[in-house]
Order: sequence, then C-alpha cells, then structure tokens
Amino acid sequence: MLNGVATIEIARPEKKNAITAAMYQAMAEGLEAAQQDGAVRAVLIVGQPGIFTSGNDLEDFMARPPGAGGSGDAESPVFRFMKALVGCDKPVVAAVTGAAIGIGTTLLLHCDFVYVSDEARLAMPFVGLGLVPEFASSLLVPALMGPRRAAEKLLLGEPFTGADAVDCGIANAVLPAAEVTAHARRIAERFNALPPGAVRQSKQLMRRAPRAQVLEAIAAEGEVFAQRLRSPEAREAFQAFFQKRKPDFSSFS
Repeated sequence: MLNGVATIEIARPEKKNAITAAMYQAMAEGLEAAQQDGAVRAVLIVGQPGIFTSGNDLEDFMARPPGAGGSGDAESPVFRFMKALVGCDKPVVAAVTGAAIGIGTTLLLHCDFVYVSDEARLAMPFVGLGLVPEFASSLLVPALMGPRRAAEKLLLGEPFTGADAVDCGIANAVLPAAEVTAHARRIAERFNALPPGAVRQSKQLMRRAPRAQVLEAIAAEGEVFAQRLRSPEAREAFQAFFQKRKPDFSSFS
C-alpha cells in the first residue's frame, strides 16, 4: 500500500499478462485484504505498459477449469476473485494502458473508475471460443450499451477502442498511454481527503440493487460456462487456438 492506495498489479508481460488460477487467487486475496485494512482508502488495478491483460491463460484454464466442482464451485480462484471485486466497498480504480481481452474487459464493469489509453483495445471474444459471457457481462453490457451494440461486442466479439469504451460507459476517460496510470493513481489518492465511512456507505447504496442482480448473473453464467467448456464447440475452438488455425464450426448445428 502507498499513500492509502492498495495496488493490484497484473504482472506477467512475457505471457501478455494472461491470468492463471494462482493469479486469480492472489488478486482475490489482495482485494480481501484491502477491504479489511482500515488504512486503505482505495484500490488501484493496473497492468503493464501496453497490456492490461490478454484474459485467461488458456493452458492453465483448461487444466483447472472453473466450475469443475459444479455450479456451486464458488470458491474456485476465479469466482473468489469475482466475489471479492463485486463485494469491495472501497473505490476501485483501473488503469488500462493496452489490450484488455475477455475478463480484462469484464472486470472493468465492476470498477468505480476506469481510465484507458488511446492505444487500448478491448474485446469479449467468448462466443468465438465456444463459451458464453462471464462476470455478469450478459447483464451489464446490454444495460450500458443497449442490446444492439451489446450484440456486436458479446455475440460477434468485435473489438473496440478506449474511446468506444468511454462512449458506452465502461470507461471514464481516454488519456495518452504514458499518463494513464499516474492519472488513475491521483484519482485513487483523492479518497485520502474524503470521509471513508461516507464513501463506503455511498458505494454500498449505489450498488445495492445491482449487486444482487450481478451475483445472480454471475452464478447463472458460471453454470452455463462450465457446461460450455465441455462442449464439442469449445473443444474445436481451443484445439484451433493451440494449433494456430481457424476453428471450423461448419459441422455443428
């Protein structure tokens, strides 16, 4: 923690910050610790220069698939991370300096402030992998963008820019890449001058109704997601990814 801000850094640049189960566990523990530490006034989530995260590490992901214990597998690292982020009553600020793929985009839906670089590219390519949206994105993305643009992003998996993210309400502002993290930290540090109890209770009130819907959506998505991981479509998509070829879904109906 520095100056009242707990920083969670996604730091695996050699793998484009692809997230493993161990990383989800560490991020969950960081959020839980920040929630309990009275000296923490805000949380800052950052990636590396030029990359926020490329999403799940697919090899690790398939070796430790979420939901393997059934729809009640809420303590798997990824679901623990989701629960910790949704349940964090302190302000959460994200700094996105590059690509944010899959959960790299959907986690932003649960942050209070999001600042993106003019080089950022966001995408939610779940369907192309034979999967379904996660982290309540099936609920929150249509609510933010409307059903037409949400269909482009969730069904077609179309990438979008930082400016698009601001336009549809996912991000607060676009900044030059070199300025994003410092600006996000300044925003987080502003909470040192505000009464922490009033901040927490205001956030609780702002998210009271959505939080119940979000948790319900996460559970529903998680159940279908676990089923989709075992589907022939997902097997073809993942095999194609590892074999560096285009998937062939022509035989599926």
